[in-house]
Amino acid sequence: MRIAVAGGTGAVGRHVVDVLRERGHEAVVLARSTGVDLVAGTGLAATLGGVRAVVDVTSVSTRSAEVAERFFRAVTTNLLTAGAAAGVRHLLVLSIVGIDRAPFGYYAGKVAQERLVANGGQPWTILRATQFHEFATQIYGQLRFGPLTLIPTMRSQPVAAREVAQRLVDLAEGEPVGRATDLGGPREEMMADLVRAYARSVGARGPVIQFPLPGAFGRAMRDGTLVAGPAAEHGTQTFAEWLARRPAP
Repeated sequence: MRIAVAGGTGAVGRHVVDVLRERGHEAVVLARSTGVDLVAGTGLAATLGGVRAVVDVTSVSTRSAEVAERFFRAVTTNLLTAGAAAGVRHLLVLSIVGIDRAPFGYYAGKVAQERLVANGGQPWTILRATQFHEFATQIYGQLRFGPLTLIPTMRSQPVAAREVAQRLVDLAEGEPVGRATDLGGPREEMMADLVRAYARSVGARGPVIQFPLPGAFGRAMRDGTLVAGPAAEHGTQTFAEWLARRPAP
């Protein structure tokens, strides 16, 4: 099966490409490095011929709702337009658990993306997942003051990017289902504990202190909005297992 991966060189996309090839599919990577500009739409028409499904795992680094919405609207509109012209039968998008109940700039872009996909006239699937294990490493040091690192109080259910990729490929191999069952990690943990574990693993010193972020988004981080519900599916690799398998710093 010929399946395209939008953002196929990113943190999740590279795993999706690997899983597709391991299962004998033809993976078509849609990224600037392969001559495709998803925001401008250039190069798409030449690459989607014979593609049965498109898996969209694109992302943009921003906290701005305006930037996020502009990015995801452009990418999604281009994928829908080019996909319809090429006869693509399935658009599959990776999204995030709780985004419609957690007011945050980046999440506003993902909500806009979901709406475009659902109303785009093409058969679709949306998989919402919790934060990846890598999230703890990304936020470490963002609020650092000398030896002190501050982490917002956050209930988390980290999931392996590889397991998210496997679930995405499962869905891409099947028929569109609309909203798929959410995917979370194997256990709920506090983000500050994950950051502490990561800091120890790289030999960093200094206390990691959690604090309650004010406002509606802070409440969403604390009240479990970003944790998969009881009906969700769950991965198996814990954060500790993932951390132990990372290359030594």
